[in-house]
Amino acid sequence: MPSTDVYATARGPVARLASPVAARLRARRHGLLAELTGVLPGDRVLDVGCGTLGLRAQQVDLDITGTDLVDRPTYPGPFVRADATVHLPFDDGAFDLVHASSVIEHIPPHHRQAFARELLRVGRGVYVQTPAFSFPIEPHALLPVAHWLPPVVRRPYWRLGAQGHWEDVRLLRRAELAGLFPSAVVHAEALGLLTKSWMAVRPVR
Repeated sequence: MPSTDVYATARGPVARLASPVAARLRARRHGLLAELTGVLPGDRVLDVGCGTLGLRAQQVDLDITGTDLVDRPTYPGPFVRADATVHLPFDDGAFDLVHASSVIEHIPPHHRQAFARELLRVGRGVYVQTPAFSFPIEPHALLPVAHWLPPVVRRPYWRLGAQGHWEDVRLLRRAELAGLFPSAVVHAEALGLLTKSWMAVRPVR
């Protein structure tokens, strides 16, 4: 079974400390999935940006199809390679729910509208989670305020973080996520007094 640790390949002691916190938050978030979306056992779900395991790590009672930009030969279920910013090879409303967790922040801003349109097209319900721009720790590099810096400053700073290799991750504000998914309700995921992530949800039922 593929690893569920999001920081399994990250560097340094901060990543080791962050792993159990991230696991608890992910479990809590998935525990709310049915409540927020109305998804039921047996419903058809498309997991966009599924990685090697994705939603299947937590929601074993759903009929999940994974899709990603690259082949995932170890993915334990139906899988289709596709670019959701261009076209998903499914009919309109083919899925009860389209799920995308920590994916949209990796998409260049000028492609996000097309990404949102495809998710809304193929799913009756939508669940899109993304780290909050307002949270002071960048969740990929695990560096304070890294995402608040301009790329010319962020790039050398990024090398000091847990991820190591450079990626121009652009975190979203609540207003941007709401604008991309106008038919959804945006929920906040709190960590203490701070908003850790946003969840745009259009319920299945």
